[in-house]
Amino acid sequence: MHVRFLCAAICFAASPAFADDPKFEYGKHDDVKDVRVVEWTAAAEAGLVFITGNSETTTVTGGFKASRKAGDNKLGLEASGAFARQGIRVLDDKNGNGVIDNTGEITTQETTTTEQIASKLRYDRFLTDFNSLYIAALAARDLPAGKESVFGGQLGYSRRLYKSASAETVAEIGYDFSREDLTAGDPVSIHSGRGFLGHKATMTEGALLDASIEALTNFNRETLPTGKDGGAFRDTRVNLKIAIAAKINGSLSVQTSIEAHYDNRPGPLNVKPLAMGFVPEASSVDTIMKASLIYTFLNTKPAPKK
Repeated sequence: MHVRFLCAAICFAASPAFADDPKFEYGKHDDVKDVRVVEWTAAAEAGLVFITGNSETTTVTGGFKASRKAGDNKLGLEASGAFARQGIRVLDDKNGNGVIDNTGEITTQETTTTEQIASKLRYDRFLTDFNSLYIAALAARDLPAGKESVFGGQLGYSRRLYKSASAETVAEIGYDFSREDLTAGDPVSIHSGRGFLGHKATMTEGALLDASIEALTNFNRETLPTGKDGGAFRDTRVNLKIAIAAKINGSLSVQTSIEAHYDNRPGPLNVKPLAMGFVPEASSVDTIMKASLIYTFLNTKPAPKK
């Protein structure tokens, strides 16, 4: 008798998996303008999908977020990871008679379908209620997208465009650098311009909308292992995210989100063996849909006065 067990506490809305996507929360002066002492916040997320029987799938996800606020300064750290492995039934005609005639010729082949890690450390210096400067360091890994490791940094200017009692819109412009170690070919360094637009709004009491779009395009010429044209402005990337979160209680929230990532010059497809000189591209579009449980385990911010 086959047994199937499914346990899902699905996690991090922010993904995956891309070193330069917009899942990391932008800073704003309201975060720090009333801070008189150092404040800390921290939250963690974890999830598991485990299926056995006629199909075999294991998916593990996790995330961590922490921030420190003091005066006109904010330091934030975010990290996330996802790993998925799938087992599928394949046929192996061991006796070479052209047909499958015994169970020994039916085997399970295991394949890693997801292996993603992303992290970002960001510092914001708030100049006024509407203006701030930021600098960030990034690290990531995404094997299915052909990226063994990605290291980089960002810096730029952030401006609040709109603010009301229930909504705000923020824009950022700056510089992004990434060094990608690919599964094929030499490492690629990318110097890019970055633009970001984010909007947050309270839809109803306890329900929040968080939407953002980020665009990056390269300034330098890249030598790509896929043989595609790596000239300036050819390696354009766009990252879109829409998330809705609802508070369950003071420490627990549930969130659903959808992300779309477009890369005009994607990395090499991580498959082997390949003929000499042939390096196919990975898909230029990735989409991610998530439902997350988020638990805040540290919050030293004083409660608002009643």
